[in-house]
Amino acid sequence: MQLSYTCWEAKEGGYIGYLNQYPDYWTQGDTVKEFEEMLASLYSDIMLFDDIQSAVPERTGLIAVPV
Repeated sequence: MQLSYTCWEAKEGGYIGYLNQYPDYWTQGDTVKEFEEMLASLYSDIMLFDDIQSAVPERTGLIAVPV
């Protein structure tokens, strides 16, 4: 399974972000690899609490923008 995430490099160093499906739950790591490991751990924790619903419905689309 693959999950998308959003992250950015923190001013203090390291990376911070969240799973796009669960934007209310953030995590961080010193490297991208560690950050991704923390995301996997976070996802496992979320799945343990089966009453947590995805905050963002799964929906994708395309739009046309002027160039």
